[in-house]
Amino acid sequence: MGVILPIVALTAGRLLRPHKPSAAKASTYESGVEPYEDARVQFHAQYYMFALLFVIFDVETVFLYPWAVAYDRLGMFALVEMLIFVVMLLIGLVYAWKKKVLQWNSI
Repeated sequence: MGVILPIVALTAGRLLRPHKPSAAKASTYESGVEPYEDARVQFHAQYYMFALLFVIFDVETVFLYPWAVAYDRLGMFALVEMLIFVVMLLIGLVYAWKKKVLQWNSI
């Protein structure tokens, strides 16, 4: 069902939707203004480093929630496990700090 339902839905949508291609529909749309530059823009690597660090520490909160919910049942075992987890994350943060990943250098 997980494979069949999307295939059926996409196929039905393709058969039922109106198909009237035109040059206006094929043009690039950028907030109502015709694009005047190349779409391939180079970003600094610092953006990617900040994004990766955000994802790493944001995913941490996903793991903290189930631990907080199950803390009453697991007791001291859960506390030790979460302390190990948080210490490992802090080691990663200190490593990123020492490598100066968190400093923003203007070019």
